[in-house]
Amino acid sequence: MILTAALGLPMLGALALAVSSRWTETTARRCAIAVSVLPVLLLIWAWRQFDPQGALFQFVEEVPWVPSLGMGYRLGVDGIALAVATMSALVFSASIAYPVDTKHQPRQYYAWMLFLQSVSLGVFLALDLLLFYVFFDLSLVGMFFLIGRWGHGQAQLAAFKFFLYTFCGSLLLLLAIIGLYQSVEPHTFDMRVLIEQQPLAGAGMTAALVFLALMLGFAIKTPMVPVHTWLPQAHVDAPGPVSAILAGVLLKMGTYGIIRIPFAMMAETFSRHALVIALFAVASILYGAFVALGQRNLKRRIAYTSINHMGYTVLGIAVAGALIQDTGYARELALVGATVEMVAHGLITGALFLICGSFWQRTEEYDLDSYGGLLRQAPWLTAFAVLASFASLGLPGLAGFVAEFHIFAGTFGVYPWLAVIGVLGILVTAALFLQMLQKVFFGAMPERWAQFEDLRPIEWGVLAVLSAGFVIIGVAPAFLLTLVEASAALLVGGR
Repeated sequence: MILTAALGLPMLGALALAVSSRWTETTARRCAIAVSVLPVLLLIWAWRQFDPQGALFQFVEEVPWVPSLGMGYRLGVDGIALAVATMSALVFSASIAYPVDTKHQPRQYYAWMLFLQSVSLGVFLALDLLLFYVFFDLSLVGMFFLIGRWGHGQAQLAAFKFFLYTFCGSLLLLLAIIGLYQSVEPHTFDMRVLIEQQPLAGAGMTAALVFLALMLGFAIKTPMVPVHTWLPQAHVDAPGPVSAILAGVLLKMGTYGIIRIPFAMMAETFSRHALVIALFAVASILYGAFVALGQRNLKRRIAYTSINHMGYTVLGIAVAGALIQDTGYARELALVGATVEMVAHGLITGALFLICGSFWQRTEEYDLDSYGGLLRQAPWLTAFAVLASFASLGLPGLAGFVAEFHIFAGTFGVYPWLAVIGVLGILVTAALFLQMLQKVFFGAMPERWAQFEDLRPIEWGVLAVLSAGFVIIGVAPAFLLTLVEASAALLVGGR
């Protein structure tokens, strides 16, 4: 019942906050923080009990729901799901604890945050296709209200655009899920059965259509070029903690979904289109990096780097699914790298967007050219921004390097020419982060920022936790690699 508790406790906390009218802002905030930490502790306990040499899926919980239709309440994790779910729970706790303007509606704000934490964990813990889809759709609802109600600028327009795009993607997923369900006898939504039976193997029209619907749905969520246009506006107009969740957790639903469904359940079809997926991934890497370099808006720049980094993840998954002879080790490396990139990007970009939230709380200004010289005025803010930026650009000793090294080492063993092109994205990413740091923290400080306040203890405390995560992964990644490698080997080599 540990997985049920991990996703059920935040939902109970959300209900308690929603129905009671006696909570003050301080009480609601403390309650939400306490409840949000419980899934982190439960998933860490599960991590310690997970057997890398054991079955692919562990901690399985199963209750029949509609047996005649093959529907059931099924939860379970492999190493990939457990790593991403633990990172997601931690990013939620950090985002809930981070100061934000709740616009005199603290109960509603924290209730939606806990609701979103519950359904987001459900996506990563589900072993039933229909349950996966239900949690996937509910996450759109939570994010829609958080952006629309607590955002700024054109928040409602950004929320509507986010919902419209991603809901179209989820409808494509539903059609594909029905196609997979119909293709297996007896009909079932059990992911373990679908992975084992590979029901749509081959190059038939049905397999191609189901695969296309799945990839389009997940590409929108990831997001990949050219279906990424909803992302920058949603980030710019969302409050900092909500942006941290959007980038750190919700984007991972796209790449995690690619691994869990088309990659694992349609291996032969995936391999036929792996090169095309890899080309789109490289396009996302380069497009995200070059467009981010041209942005003057701090938050929009970081948003475009998410497109760039999710391109690395998709490239790793595409390489892992290529099914080219004598490349098993390289493909496993690529899948390990893609998973580590999901974890690293969640922690690093979560920290960067929380830092953006601190800027908005103090100045309501994101224009890079309006800043300068904040190093002496805000040394703690500078230190965490520099550390997160270096981690994002892939400096050795930090988590981003571990992920990108695995991805490009794997890619070089399968598509060497794509690895060479993709590395250009790292160079541009380094340039855009160094330019951003130089503009904001160095040089002459404008007079109007003379009273700029440095990070408060709760802010640097939260950033210290996230930073510790990507420093530890960078320095001693064995605890994460051991967990992920076992599942990656089964998914890549066990087919």
